[in-house]
This record gives sequence, C-alpha cells and structure tokens, in this order.
Amino acid sequence: MPPSPPAPAAASRGGIPSHVWPIAIVVILGMVMSVLDTTIVNVALQDLSVELNSSLDDIQWIVTGYMLALAAVIPITGWAATRYSARRLYITSLVLFTLGSLLCGLAWSSGSLIAFRVLQGIGGGMLAPIGQMILVRAAGPRNLPRIMAAIGIPIILAPVFGPTLGGLLIEHAGWQWIFLINLPVGIAAVVAAVKLLPQDKGDAAAGKVDALGLVLVTLGVVGVTYGLAQSGSAGSLTAGSVLLPLGAGLLLVTAFVLHALRIPRPLLDMRLYANKAFAAASLTTFCLGAALFGAMILMPLYFQTVRGEDAVATGLLLIPQGLGAAVAMAASGRATERFGGGMTALIGGIITVVATIPFVLIGGETSFVLLAGAMVFRGFGIGMSMMPSMTAAFSVLRPDQVNHATPQLNVVQRVGGSIGTAILSVALESRIRDAGATPTPAALADAFGETYVIVMIVTVVALLPTLLLTIVERRARAEHRAHEIPLEAKIELEAEAA
Repeated sequence: MPPSPPAPAAASRGGIPSHVWPIAIVVILGMVMSVLDTTIVNVALQDLSVELNSSLDDIQWIVTGYMLALAAVIPITGWAATRYSARRLYITSLVLFTLGSLLCGLAWSSGSLIAFRVLQGIGGGMLAPIGQMILVRAAGPRNLPRIMAAIGIPIILAPVFGPTLGGLLIEHAGWQWIFLINLPVGIAAVVAAVKLLPQDKGDAAAGKVDALGLVLVTLGVVGVTYGLAQSGSAGSLTAGSVLLPLGAGLLLVTAFVLHALRIPRPLLDMRLYANKAFAAASLTTFCLGAALFGAMILMPLYFQTVRGEDAVATGLLLIPQGLGAAVAMAASGRATERFGGGMTALIGGIITVVATIPFVLIGGETSFVLLAGAMVFRGFGIGMSMMPSMTAAFSVLRPDQVNHATPQLNVVQRVGGSIGTAILSVALESRIRDAGATPTPAALADAFGETYVIVMIVTVVALLPTLLLTIVERRARAEHRAHEIPLEAKIELEAEAA
C-alpha cells in the first residue's frame, strides 16, 4: 500500500493536514466501538447470568471469548492489509463488528451470545491495528505525534465511560442495548469509511500467508490470553488451569519467533526488535499496558466493595481520571514534537508513579474529593505516557515496516494489559482473603492499598525503557542539528547503532 501524498502545509488545522482529519474521524469511530465493548459488558455479567439462566462461570466466557477472538485475529492483520488493501479490510472489520453487535442483541441463550461475541471480537480485533496503519501512512512522520494524541483522547475515555454507560443501559433499557447501541455508530462508521478513506490496492507481492507462522502465533497468543484469563477464577497464577495454557502459549510464541527469524517473509517481522528504539518503545508499551489497564479494575472494585456504590455511581466517580487523561492527550502531541516520545513518556510515567501514592495509602473513608484529585493527576500521567511511546515506535520505522509493527504493538499492549489484570486480580483476592471471612471496610481498603504497591512497582519498571528511548532520541536530535540529516532517519540510524 503506497503512502498517501502529503497535503500542503497551509491546508491544516491544529498543525495536522486537513486531508488527515476525515481519516482520523473514521478510525476513531471504529476504535472507540472496539475499546468500549471491552468494558461496557463487565457491569452486565450478573444481569446476563439471571436473564439467560446461566452460571457466572459460563457467562464469563462472554468476556473471555471476545478477548480470545481479539488476540487470535491481530497477528494476521499486517499481512492481510498488505495483500487485500487496508481500506477494504477496515470496512470489512466494521461490518463484522456491527453485525456481531446486532446478533448479540438478539441472542437467546448464553451459548449463542458467546458465539456472537466471538464474531464481534474478530471484527473488533482488526479495527485498532488497521486503523493505526492507515493513519500513520496518511499523517506522515512530521504529523504523527499530534494525530496519535488526537485519536488517543477517545480511546482513553472509552474504558472510563464504558461502565457508566453500561449501568445506565441495563437499568433503563435492558441488557440487549449494551450491544445494540453499537448499531448507529457502526453504520455511520461504515458509510464514512466508504466515502472518506483513501483508495489503496492490495499487493500480490505479499505472497501467500505464512501458514505455519499464523498457526504458531495465533495459538500462542490465544494460549497466553486464555491462561491469564483463567487466573481470576482459579484464584492463583500457579494453578494448573493457568500454567498449562500459559506455558503452552509461551512455547508456541517462542517457536514462532525462531521460525520468523529464519524465513524471508514472516507473518510478523521479528527483526524490527534489532532496532533499539523500537524495542524500547515496545517494552514501554507492554509495561504501561500492564500497569495502566491492569489497574483499571481496582478503583471500580474499591468503590463497589468498600464504599458500597452501584455501577452508575462508580462510573461517575471514575470520570476524573478520564478527564485528566484527555487533557494530557491533547498536550502530548506538542510535547512529543518538542521533547521526543521517550522524554514525554518518561515524564508521564513519573507523574503516574507519584499520583499512585494516594492510592497506596487509601482507607475505608478516604475523601472522594481527594481521590478525584489523585485520579486527575494519575489520568494525566497515563495520557502523557501511553501514546507518545507508541508514536516513538512508529517514528523510527520505514513506511514498509508499519504493517508489521502495528499488530505487534497492539499484541504487546493487550498481552501486557492481560498480564497486569491477572496479577492484580490474584494479588487483590489474596489480600482480601487474608483479611478474614468478614473483613471490615478498613481491612478491605488496606487490601487495595497493598495491591496498588504492585501497580507502582510495575510503573517504575516501565520507566526504564523510556530512559533508553530518551537517550536514543537526544543523540539523534544532536546529530540532526550538527549535520542537518532528517530527524526520523537519524533516530533509526542511532537506534541501530546503539
């Protein structure tokens, strides 16, 4: 897929060429639906169990099946977008997701709902990586920081407002509408995509799919995701139901890496990690996914189990974190342009670590005002770190490498989030169990505080690769000023030499 020609500098809004904004809107619509559906269903599990006359263990597969479908389809998106065109594949993904949403709303049993959620997940899993491919190519390196910041705002806000929206829909409209609400957005997104996305052609030179690689990486990622998802019901990361699929998944992923390094056209190009800057940005994305997405389960549970709030009130209490993240996303584009993705992510990570301290000290009667203030600052740190790290990863790549890099970054982020969620869920459950059969609110709050210590440690670990990324970018900028060589090229050269 050839890159879109750059628009004239004068035809721009907010420093971004005007031709990029319609593409960004289409991509945002698709990605918001996909991200929103990962959280909006969580508040409906109890109601679904009652309405569909099914156990919670069976209903949990509505979430797990969606996650497994996402994990299974992401690795093939790079090859499929090159072979059949990103535009065509993105529109197909929107149709599949919208159709899956309709069928979910019409489901008559837990089995049918799980099957339709898998279909929905297949479409949703392709939306984020393909949308990012289209945007990265359309925006170009110069505009990449601001466009990534722009699409990051709704992506960060969607998980925050998901539980609130889900609670309102269940309370006033019925569980079917947590799926049917996607229909108008999905139809609008399909129409907009047909009209606004740039035409591109598939490239037959992409050849046949790496079938062995596809089997290895798909089963591997699914095994890892399934094993981690089982940790919640098993109550331990060392249970057989966790270790068996997790170990098998890791072995398959390792086999895929060895396979990919030996053939000329692998499904995913593992040689990208020879680039130190890309490797550092990927590790940062993984650690931030674990610390940030994993921690998203803690505050909703705190408000509900310790403070006795319902789903709607809990969602409203989480809004300050989303607002802080939105403000940071709006500022992160300019900060990345000025300081580089590594330094911006480092600053955001430091803010996140400091803003986590009040949650480590949380009590059973901690002021909601204090918690809201801490969530604003923590959200700001999240917004300043997540997208700049991904922007830094894209900025060191050649255009022909984007199709390989995008699904890898999405897999890395999702697996990081799954690992963080599993670790924190097990840690929290263990600490609550230690508090006794009928723990007081103060004892429960202590369990949450101790779990946030783990969040802080993981966030500190995420700062380490941003230091490498910052050093690489600073060296490249110094060389650029000395020799007037394009910055993006110097970052890549310096990264490869590091």
